[in-house]
Amino acid sequence: MLATLKIRDLVLIEDVALDFAPGLNVLTGETGAGKSILLDALGLAAGARAGGRSSVRSGAQQGSAVAIFDLATKHSAFGILDANGIPGEGEVILRRAITADGRTRAFVNDEPVGVGLLRDLGGILVEIHGQSDDRGLFDNSTHRHILDAFGGNEALAANAAARFAEYEAARTKLDELRNAAAAAAADADFVRHAADELSALAPEAGEEARLAAERAMLMNASKIAEDISATVELLGGERGAEASLAGALKRLTRTNEEARKAAASAEAALEQAFAQTEEARRDLEGLLSRLDNDGSELERKDDRLFALRAAARKYGVPPDELPRVAADFQAKLDSLAGGGTSLKSAEADVAKTRAAFLDVARKLSAARKAAAKKLEGSVVSELIPLKLAHAKFRVVLEPLADDAATANGLERVAFEVATIESAPFGPLTKIASGGELARFSLALKVALSETSPPAVLVFDEVDRGVGGAVADAVGERLQRLAKSTQVLLVTHAPQVAARADRHFRITRKGDRTRVDLLSDDERGEEIARMLSGASVTDEARAAARRLMNEATPQKKTRKRA
Repeated sequence: MLATLKIRDLVLIEDVALDFAPGLNVLTGETGAGKSILLDALGLAAGARAGGRSSVRSGAQQGSAVAIFDLATKHSAFGILDANGIPGEGEVILRRAITADGRTRAFVNDEPVGVGLLRDLGGILVEIHGQSDDRGLFDNSTHRHILDAFGGNEALAANAAARFAEYEAARTKLDELRNAAAAAAADADFVRHAADELSALAPEAGEEARLAAERAMLMNASKIAEDISATVELLGGERGAEASLAGALKRLTRTNEEARKAAASAEAALEQAFAQTEEARRDLEGLLSRLDNDGSELERKDDRLFALRAAARKYGVPPDELPRVAADFQAKLDSLAGGGTSLKSAEADVAKTRAAFLDVARKLSAARKAAAKKLEGSVVSELIPLKLAHAKFRVVLEPLADDAATANGLERVAFEVATIESAPFGPLTKIASGGELARFSLALKVALSETSPPAVLVFDEVDRGVGGAVADAVGERLQRLAKSTQVLLVTHAPQVAARADRHFRITRKGDRTRVDLLSDDERGEEIARMLSGASVTDEARAAARRLMNEATPQKKTRKRA
């Protein structure tokens, strides 16, 4: 529910705070007192378009509107907060500030946000029905969701959307395979040639760098061989390191047992040094033998290096990428051979997922037809007491061909009305007048009262142009609606105001608007004024008390919306 609305320096309002109650909250006052400013301020806080410089009170630098909502812990608004990293528990605070030059800033729970996020939150928390409303119930894009919620078909609709997503994924995969097959077929000769060429080349990762290093060594073979030969002589010659180490070990073995025990670690080190020296000499001799060639090894490495680099230039990649390119071409070649099988499998998957979607979508269509008929009856039954006896309401289910189906199903959904007998049906906002529009919205909302209501429903003069029994019928329906969701109402009808759970009087003095929360006695006086005009009579007071007594709602505990 909307707990509090705070307004500062907007139009004629300097600083007011309205604390609302669950149930029916009414705003009354003379025409021009500023009641619409309060609703505009609530819309501003909920993300509606700002009115520009004229919105800020004359002489002020900045105006602001703050809407504080007290919500159940599982309300979907908290999911939006979590998704945007905004803390929130039990309470959501929407704030909008507008400067004198028309610029605005938006905040949610004191965190600065974009107006888009503020509008998203406002859209699920506040629903405003005014004299020229074309949003909410009267926005065609919402009708499908409203009908599914009314009929209890939301799970079936979600299932249809999931099946459609699977069908779309299968179609996308099939299209990709067909495109790949077509591209591969067009380049089949090149693919085969490239796969064969790279397979024969058999490039290895890091091969080019290794060959370049080996080639550089072979090009300097004579100088390197000279240095290595000298090193081998120093290690293995008659007076080389090996001979010296062998001699040292031989002398140690001739010492007595006690001396050998004492020199055991030194002897072990000498044996290790001798073994490593011998191993180093043999490695160097092996390298020397590789360097001792007739130039054929250098030629082979030159040829291989040239082949790798030529292939890399041809395929436009570094030499180290050639193994990957070879694998890609082999995969393309394999797809040419097995493409037919893959396409058949993908086509079968498309047919299977399409059939699954259509099965669920047809069940959803049948359920929507039943829900549409039920909703039409519910709305029509509400129209007669609201002085709309000649009006007709229908739910249009425009069928779509199977191939034109969407994730939303096999039909488009739209609400249409005809307000005059024998007149054609059309969109509600184009057919109905201002007063009719508000009453139609009330009839629809009463019919949909148990279907995902917002935190607060706002009606601006839903009783405009009616009185007597019709105004009483309007009030009774608003009171009934307020049992399932909080209702905020601007009214001039005493029959409606008498049913309020909380009553605010709006007055204007000079260039200031004042808001007062009325006590029971003050409510009686205000309703009497609404009945009799400027001069309040005892008869009007008695009539006001009678209206209040007759309209007193049964007290009950309401859950937070």
